[in-house]
Amino acid sequence: MRGIDLTLRRGEVLGLLGPNGAGKTTTMQMLTGNLAPSTGTISICGVDLLDRPTAAKARIGYLPEVPPLYKELTVEEYLRFAGRLHRIPRPAIKQAITLAKRRCGIEDVGEKLIGTLSKGYQQRVGIAQAIIHEPDVVILDEPTVGLDPNQVREIRTLIRELRDRHSVILSTHILPEVEAVCDRVEIMHLGAIVYSDTIEALRRFRGGQALRVGLRRAPPLEQLAQLPGVASAEAVGDFVRVLPADGEDPADAIVRASVEGNWGLHYLAPEAASLEDVFVQLTTAERPS
Repeated sequence: MRGIDLTLRRGEVLGLLGPNGAGKTTTMQMLTGNLAPSTGTISICGVDLLDRPTAAKARIGYLPEVPPLYKELTVEEYLRFAGRLHRIPRPAIKQAITLAKRRCGIEDVGEKLIGTLSKGYQQRVGIAQAIIHEPDVVILDEPTVGLDPNQVREIRTLIRELRDRHSVILSTHILPEVEAVCDRVEIMHLGAIVYSDTIEALRRFRGGQALRVGLRRAPPLEQLAQLPGVASAEAVGDFVRVLPADGEDPADAIVRASVEGNWGLHYLAPEAASLEDVFVQLTTAERPS
């Protein structure tokens, strides 16, 4: 890990995104107090995790990639056990269990053995144990791995609803998941944060992004490639994809050349960057300096 600076704001879902081996799970283990950092500090709602671990951990709910479920227990028994581990006063445990079951959509399976439930319902039980003590921060590590498409959709809806009462950190390498549920994203690569911004900013991210050009009477591609600021040009369907040279914006040169050459310019816009494009660009570079 290399000097990670991660901030979670109240009421937001933060996506911690990165390829396998980027350091996401290690970061989760440090944030939850399961692994001590060699340097730096971790503060949960103003409470130092290293100096006051018990107080800090009381503000955290955690669902690891493999949910810590006792499959021989019923859902009710397991949540009661989780509530006692989180030191919920005995008179308040019943109400806390009822609320957690309702929020996670597992009210009808309270008396069923966890081992008999589907994977999707087991994930819901895992999230219920993470929120039963009303933590300020909920940390979810790969919560939809192994689920079918319907179960994935249900868990994503549940995650979005959690922001009403909690701040959420979602660790994943699934790109659509980040776009579906997160307000902000931190992309990790080789143990360092290489991108940090909102989802909207990520969608606008260009980083050498190509221009999509529509020309009714397009010249040879070689002629386009010779315009100032153009690195290359290629045909993509009825359009031309123009890749700018480093630090250049060839849009004005394209417009001038089109007018002078009567090319019939009818479309000129940055080519929308998909999350996959940005992710690949940021996570295939050399180790950050």
